[in-house]
Amino acid sequence: MIKIILALSLMATLATAATPENPRVTEPFDNGWRFLKSDATGAEAGAFDDSAWTTVNLPHDWSIYGPFAATNKTGGAGAFLPSGVVWYRKHFTLPAGQSSRRVSIEFDGVMQNSKVWINGTLLGERPYGYVSFRYDLTPHLNFGGDNVVAVRCDTSEQPASRWYSGGGIYRHVRLVMVNPIHTAPDGVFVSTPEVSADKATVQIETAVINESPASEDVTVQTTLIAPNGRNAGTIQSTLSLTNGAANLLRQRIVLSKPKLWNLDSPQLYHAIVKISDGPKPLDEVNVPFGVRDAHFEAATGFWLNGKNFKIKGVCLHEDGGAFGAAVPLGIWADRLQTLKSLGVNAIRTAHNPPAPEFLDLCDRMGFLVMDEFFDCWTVGKNPYDYHLYFNEWSKRDAADSIRRDRNHPSVIIYSVGNEIHDTPKAKLAKRILMGLVLVCHENDPTRPVTQALFRPNVSGDYTNGLADLLDVVGQNYRENEILAAHAQKPTRKILGTENTHDRNQWVAVRDHAPYAGQFLWTGVDYLGESWRWPAIGHGSGLLDRTGRIRPLARQRESWWGDAPMVAIARRVAANDLMPNDPGYGGPERHTQVLFSDWTPKNLSPHNEDVEVYSNCKEVELFLNGKSLGRKPINADASPRVWHVAFAPGILKAVARNDKKIVATQELFTAGKPAAIKLETRNPKLGASWDDVAIVRATIVDANGIPVPRADDLISFGIRGLGVIAATDNGDNANHESFQTAQRQAYLGECVAFVKAGDNHGTIKVSANAAGLKPSSVTLQIVPSAQH
Repeated sequence: MIKIILALSLMATLATAATPENPRVTEPFDNGWRFLKSDATGAEAGAFDDSAWTTVNLPHDWSIYGPFAATNKTGGAGAFLPSGVVWYRKHFTLPAGQSSRRVSIEFDGVMQNSKVWINGTLLGERPYGYVSFRYDLTPHLNFGGDNVVAVRCDTSEQPASRWYSGGGIYRHVRLVMVNPIHTAPDGVFVSTPEVSADKATVQIETAVINESPASEDVTVQTTLIAPNGRNAGTIQSTLSLTNGAANLLRQRIVLSKPKLWNLDSPQLYHAIVKISDGPKPLDEVNVPFGVRDAHFEAATGFWLNGKNFKIKGVCLHEDGGAFGAAVPLGIWADRLQTLKSLGVNAIRTAHNPPAPEFLDLCDRMGFLVMDEFFDCWTVGKNPYDYHLYFNEWSKRDAADSIRRDRNHPSVIIYSVGNEIHDTPKAKLAKRILMGLVLVCHENDPTRPVTQALFRPNVSGDYTNGLADLLDVVGQNYRENEILAAHAQKPTRKILGTENTHDRNQWVAVRDHAPYAGQFLWTGVDYLGESWRWPAIGHGSGLLDRTGRIRPLARQRESWWGDAPMVAIARRVAANDLMPNDPGYGGPERHTQVLFSDWTPKNLSPHNEDVEVYSNCKEVELFLNGKSLGRKPINADASPRVWHVAFAPGILKAVARNDKKIVATQELFTAGKPAAIKLETRNPKLGASWDDVAIVRATIVDANGIPVPRADDLISFGIRGLGVIAATDNGDNANHESFQTAQRQAYLGECVAFVKAGDNHGTIKVSANAAGLKPSSVTLQIVPSAQH
């Protein structure tokens, strides 16, 4: 019954939407799929019986449901989560009256080695799990009758990646219906070749395909809509189309006093391209874009709209912690909001093309993006990774990604590889790199190309010509090497593509004008790339998986943030921590030796090493009201350090600029756990798949002070039209299922991720634990934002 209702709903939607006034129909195709967690002979056939399969909605990462096991073939690289072959099938019906239209299906990403059939006919396969692709369904459809799309995903050969990559149809899918004459897929490219505060030239390139039986003369009208919704300019041209041919039209519109896209005010325009045959509309597409000039200079680094500043970036893998690879956009919005508050202004998509809506989010929030494509070329890093497919697929995968992403103002540079192991073979590596750079330039001549070089002095990249095939030379770590490479050849533009949290690496960027910026490894903890069981993740982030800010991030904020700030941390030697201690974090414990509390495990008299991070000129530290002295800012960006004889009470830092207090922080010694404090950053929750409320539970004492070592088991409850979609605590050694409604606190906290089940009403979320006072928070369901 569910299948029939969904099919009828889709048919009705397409029937009403596909009108002369609406020549193009783009329909979400995420709901009502059938799923089988095993292989199945004959499942591609339309008549195959899938009635016993599970019904799921997309995006769907089946692997994140676990269980975690040391014996899983993915190993530590894949977070010890399962792999294998799975199937998806979806039944749908299209109106018989639409048989003259071209119908395609678009997948934003399928992990991996996917094969897609329609009504038993194989449409194609794509081995790379991160690339978006589409297939033309038209010749194989039963208009007015039942149709079945079948998808087989295969992650059985492991290890195939160096981090958790998920499994299944983990990104969005849509159905697109167009007339025989239409714009090519990703066929509108908007660029801004001339930009100033007074005027800007907008160039619109439109590729039009004629799949009708005859030649046609069509009109192409492009209208620019300003950020305020007003018409900013229109141009109309005539294009002659021969049968079966694709034609490219270039148009230019000059804007007066344009609203520029920048990090503080990410203004977005829209280019509306309409194709018509006289009064008959044939196609219409709406392309968001930004008016901005972004470029690199060898002597001074990065420039945006005439402003020279450092790229302060972080590397991000694609997983969303408890959601795996199928990440609601609300998770990324929350993470990026926190990262921006710390001074982060750029993202590197390590090491693959992201979901398209992630780039939409970066456009809206004002982030710069390094759009990266590959982690390996022909020399693999794992037995079953992309190197097996590189020669056949890499140029097509890169071209498809570039054409999909080239209208995003956030994207400022492409990266064609990360720590590529082909480079010791200079002749091979240079041939491959030249080909990839050419693909980038052919599909988008407006953006530079880089590569994250791996030990370039060992493989001779700076002397054999490889590095100079790049528009911008990127290097991972070894900051002095890339600075020396620039000194050897001052025409080189240089960028740190991957860097540690080390202070000296930031100072190298800060103090050298040619050094355009850096990307930290990493912005957020991620699943996989663990060294050994029981660790399931990598603890290198400024934020943990739940979005909690690490003390180390406050140091970064003191270097990168503009607003006056001050933060206190206790530094504990790594060898003083045991595996069951909060903050141990497994093998990556070098990121876990700082604590932002004044409640050490040892409450008897002892000495504590206290670090204070601040961008202010002077900081004074107090313990229980007594001054421990004032210290000026250090020119080398090192923290201000006090050796403090511990005493319970209040540790307070006061930051001043020119004798004026501009920021303070207090830490309190906590007592015994007494209650749960439940809170959420945004109590309003939309009802779309991408909407999620992050409800954080903190264990506090009788005075409301967080208890940092509390590890009580917290049970979450819900009342109203909503669900607890997942829980997490950020502990990389925890093997509980993310899909449970309870979670043990870690470092005194855990979170519940809540989704709405309706488009109105309220949801009450509660949290309980034995011996603790419970807590609750109410969420208001509101109309979903348009993503």
